[in-house]
Amino acid sequence: MNSLPALEIGGSHVTAALVDPATGGINRRARRPLIADATARELLATIAEAASEIATAGAVWGAAVPGPFDYDTGIGRFHGVGKFTALNGVDVGAELLARITPAPNAIRFLNDAAAFGLGEWKWGAAAGHTRAVGITLGTGIGSSFLDAGHPVTTAGKVPPEGRVDLLSINGVPLEDVVSARALVAAYRTAGGKATNAADVMARADAGDHRAKSVVERSYHLLGTTLGPWLQLFEATIVVLGGGISTAWDQVSTPLQHGIAATSTAKLALIRTQDTEGAALRGAASWIISSQAAQVEAEEAVSAATWGQRRSLYR
Repeated sequence: MNSLPALEIGGSHVTAALVDPATGGINRRARRPLIADATARELLATIAEAASEIATAGAVWGAAVPGPFDYDTGIGRFHGVGKFTALNGVDVGAELLARITPAPNAIRFLNDAAAFGLGEWKWGAAAGHTRAVGITLGTGIGSSFLDAGHPVTTAGKVPPEGRVDLLSINGVPLEDVVSARALVAAYRTAGGKATNAADVMARADAGDHRAKSVVERSYHLLGTTLGPWLQLFEATIVVLGGGISTAWDQVSTPLQHGIAATSTAKLALIRTQDTEGAALRGAASWIISSQAAQVEAEEAVSAATWGQRRSLYR
């Protein structure tokens, strides 16, 4: 099988790449910056430009996209989330099919956090684990709960829709505690001054007690919130990705302590080596899964039709 084309669309960039379906190796990458509040035309043009750099005619693409997004229809639902507002209600799939050169045959969309988890399960740190969880920390928080490589989203052993961003801590939305903007806001409330989460992390690493307290509190709370779900899901590994995961020394210890405070689950907590690469690999893997599902559906329809025909001659 030829290399699979994949897109990873983030809040500040888009990356297109070719992924080896046998090894998960990334052969080429084309990256472009995205301005979250740009017009629809500008956003679509930038995404298509990156994709066109590696595109081949008639290919099927996998595309990792942040929510809210209608992944089945390819229509953006970005309302009230502070990014990509211009794509709200836009048929992103149809627009990209028309703009990428040479034209693809199809684009299969999936959630970016789900793609991250899938990539880590297929070719990364979570390989060999039946039940794995991927968590991305950055401008928001994303999650994927995987059972043998299949995203689990139905209620029961995972949060609603498999999304930890829908959870709350003491009545406060989880994202208002652990996101990049939440860290900056908490640090300012404590009397500090920072322009972004990286600044807060750097100050914590340098010994600033206010920054250190904010970080420890935020990720201990995250751990206590995740713990019961990790135990219920029977996860054996959690892989952490996203920009905030790069501050591993500040994040990992309070997160581990928080998980241990509310869970007896025996699991590994690992940092990804490449968040973007994992999402690209997951998007490529999604192409294979989608095609297999389509073949199964077609075979089921064919079998049903054949059964109906046979019944006519009995």
